[in-house]
Parts: sequence; C-alpha cells; structure tokens
Amino acid sequence: MNARRALHALTRTGRAVRWYTAALLGEHDYARYVAHVARVHPGTDPGSEAAYWRARHADQDAHPGARCC
Repeated sequence: MNARRALHALTRTGRAVRWYTAALLGEHDYARYVAHVARVHPGTDPGSEAAYWRARHADQDAHPGARCC
C-alpha cells in the first residue's frame, strides 16, 4: 500500500511540474487565443499557431514593457 501511495504522490508531482512548466512557457496561450476569437469574433479565422507566435514575439519586441533585456 505504501508503494501505491508513493507512486500516486510522484505522479501528482510530475503532473504539477508539467502544468507549471507549460504555463510558464505559454504553451496554452494559442488555445486561449483561439477560444477568445471564437467567442468574441465568431466566424473569424484565428490563423495558424506559427503566425500567432510570430505576431506575439514581434509585439513584445516592439513594446518591451518592464523587462530587463
């Protein structure tokens, strides 16, 4: 029984680390963008994921905000 609990705890920790890493890297941002476009602008093509990331990085480069680099 203790081995099962340890495995469960390890699995939960792994999932938490995966979720945190994905959130930190913005892995779910495109999916949120597509949902937003579908909700606010129905019938509009949200474009490809590659185009989304190009536009997002271009915007960050044009408007750096409060970052160190």
